[in-house]
Amino acid sequence: MVLGLQVVMAVAYALLAHAASATGDGRFAYAALLSLVVMMLAAGIAARRAWAWLLLPVSLAACHALYLAGLAGVPLLLVPVAFVALVAWVFGRSLRSPHGALITRIVAALDGSTPATLAPELLSYSRGLTAAWAWVLGGMALANLALALAAEPGGLLASLGISPPVSITLEQWSLFANLLTYGVVGGFFAIEFMYRKRRFPGRYVSFLSFLRQMSGLGPAFWRDFLR
Repeated sequence: MVLGLQVVMAVAYALLAHAASATGDGRFAYAALLSLVVMMLAAGIAARRAWAWLLLPVSLAACHALYLAGLAGVPLLLVPVAFVALVAWVFGRSLRSPHGALITRIVAALDGSTPATLAPELLSYSRGLTAAWAWVLGGMALANLALALAAEPGGLLASLGISPPVSITLEQWSLFANLLTYGVVGGFFAIEFMYRKRRFPGRYVSFLSFLRQMSGLGPAFWRDFLR
């Protein structure tokens, strides 16, 4: 139930944020911020966490204050940067974890083993793939930041009264940050999966079969995955 709400709010956020950039209408930006608040606090509120209930009115008040000041669109410029950078950091940090790199742990769980007992080739590939995701996502975070700085009017530099040396429109920034980013991620995943099928023949029947394997790991695995 909560996960479904978070997915709906994530999709709503992306669409509303793009509409705000395309139209310049602060009401879309305001709605996008509210969608983001719901998405981020939904799990904590459902679990009756005190911090989530305390953050809810503060977050709503902050969104309203930004809207009244005409600045609701400014945080939207930083959300894609922060989110993608955070995921990149999680992948990169896991390379130094004693529990194994993120993708190594997934591969081991799918095989019903542990990272320490994986075949050397699988261990090396899964660790390299984790590093590749960290680099790809880190590069996308930097690209998002560069485009947010160059957007005009209403970009980060323009909001500070600085004219960017090279500029793009807010709509162009939004197309990349709120829509094309997911296409890049999906494309990288699809290409890597096709290569992986060739590299390790017999391990994967199809993409749908792989997704069923992933879902079969169960909620306990995913709940503890990033701890």
